[in-house]
Amino acid sequence: MVQLILNSLLLGVGLAMDAFSVSIANGIVESNMRKGRMLKVAGVYAVFQTVMPLIGWLLVTTVAHIFVSFSVFIPWIALILLLFIGGKMVIEGIKDRKKGEKKEEKSETSKLTFGALILQGIATSIDALSVGFTIAEYSFIQAFASSLIIGVVTLVICLIGLIFGKKIGNKFSSIATIIGGVILILIGIEVFVRGIFGL
Repeated sequence: MVQLILNSLLLGVGLAMDAFSVSIANGIVESNMRKGRMLKVAGVYAVFQTVMPLIGWLLVTTVAHIFVSFSVFIPWIALILLLFIGGKMVIEGIKDRKKGEKKEEKSETSKLTFGALILQGIATSIDALSVGFTIAEYSFIQAFASSLIIGVVTLVICLIGLIFGKKIGNKFSSIATIIGGVILILIGIEVFVRGIFGL
């Protein structure tokens, strides 16, 4: 049991790094985000990071050959989603700067939408499907406990990322959306390279 908890904590930290980086980007863009909203945003990432390993475990324990075939596409999916969201943010940020909008107006237009949040959640947690391989020998209860620990770790790490991003966002408010978008694009490329080359 101790080994399961320790492994799950380490997996949680490793898997949460992409969501942590995206949380920083979101905090930069939406520097006036309230505590309740921060909890919701981090909660979405935590839910995805909890569910994805369980789905991976289910696939490995039932239809492993299909999952192995699908896992090749995971880096591509993450890259496409993050490039799309990040590119959109960069374009919006450039347009806003050209229009010379006030900070108050800008903070409304660059607010993170629910749709974008869900896409970010999928993009940053899709590699957690592969965790199904590492916990394949677990019983369902053990796999559930492991996934829950991963989700809690993600929640805490993402809240830290949002707080950090908000502090940066207050200092760089005029180009916050562009910075946030570039960060997402870089994360997408990093996830892709890591997934393709097994780094």
